[in-house]
Amino acid sequence: MSNTDLLSPVWTHLTELQPARAEGIYFYDADGHRTIDFTSGIGVTNTGHCHPRVVKAIQEQAEKLIFGQMNIVIPPATVALAERLNELTPAAIDRFFFSNSGAEAVEAAVKLARQATKRRNIIVFQGSFHGRTHQAMAMTTSKYIYRYDYQPLPGGIFVAPYPYSYYYGWDEEQTTEFCLRQLDYVLHGQSAPDETAAVVIEPVLGEGGYVPAPDGFMQALREVCTEHDILLVVDEVQSGFGRTGKFFAFEHAGAEPDIIIMAKGLGSGLPISGIAARADLMARWKPGTHGGTYGGGAAISAAAACATIDVIREEKLVENAAEMGDYLMARLRELQAQYPVMGDVRGRGLMVGVEFTGRDGKPDPATASAVLKGCLERNLLLLVCGSYNNVIRWIPPLIVNRSQIDDAVTIFAQALAAAA
Repeated sequence: MSNTDLLSPVWTHLTELQPARAEGIYFYDADGHRTIDFTSGIGVTNTGHCHPRVVKAIQEQAEKLIFGQMNIVIPPATVALAERLNELTPAAIDRFFFSNSGAEAVEAAVKLARQATKRRNIIVFQGSFHGRTHQAMAMTTSKYIYRYDYQPLPGGIFVAPYPYSYYYGWDEEQTTEFCLRQLDYVLHGQSAPDETAAVVIEPVLGEGGYVPAPDGFMQALREVCTEHDILLVVDEVQSGFGRTGKFFAFEHAGAEPDIIIMAKGLGSGLPISGIAARADLMARWKPGTHGGTYGGGAAISAAAACATIDVIREEKLVENAAEMGDYLMARLRELQAQYPVMGDVRGRGLMVGVEFTGRDGKPDPATASAVLKGCLERNLLLLVCGSYNNVIRWIPPLIVNRSQIDDAVTIFAQALAAAA
């Protein structure tokens, strides 16, 4: 029996690589062999692996205070994190609750929305991924496997179409109009506005295929929510902290939410998540009705998050994500002109998806899988996503440069040529 046999088989594994260390965009095994990581741990290591400033912050914090339970004491690092986030969120969003994972933050947002509005129903979108706890699973529709054999799930969840233009075969304007009409249909046929607490949306679908919502859709969604006093909740777990070329993806449309859900890139690898909301909403959250042992109390995670934000801002990683994302998509579209199987190249910043489509117009997961395998054989880590597993997603650390993108695209092109 190998040492990995001791691990639960419920985990899927992209590779059997056991890194001895990591730095920047690279993993290194015990023999020093290097692998390019364009997964960022699914959007976690936005500052790159083991960024020196994040490492230093963790070390210094560990010498002073590792943990202070939030119901008992208030760790200064957690207060400092709230102050930093308050500089980045819209002016009206100035209260923060911290937890450990994206799913926990989604649960917190739903609980806040229900208590603040005294309504029960939640509307989500087709293709969404909001987590693996029971409430979050009920809100997740990107793949059946995330809900497989776990029914019954919590009720009060209703699903509207996501504005996925390539899937529908329409332009953004036509897709936006259709999806808004369908949302209105849900509000008239399934969940009345006065029983709908919140609409929860990923500004860029993550597991559902790396699909950016059109700006016009986000703006109209904001108007619908305002008209009916429904809270607009944006799930920025994968799209936040500079990933899309803005600090938060909702900023592209200027559609200010009521609640922001954040995790992944917040801690550069340490487990931390949170929600941000207006003071008047947070004031309606009855003390003691939500909490957790570790949420907000892990001073090391808070210190790592503070350092992460400082690095993103001071090293201009948001700007780099925008510039390198444009460059990456331009390189991929050059390949698309040669390989029609690359049906769509889309994204924002360094959150880029390549959707593989067969000659019959149907999803082509086989080619996506073959290209992914070819990249792995050439020491480039990428991931697939989408309901049909036919989208290869590009999520490099935000520190990536042109030369490194060129290296990755060259490998991708070789794998694509072999697969095609």
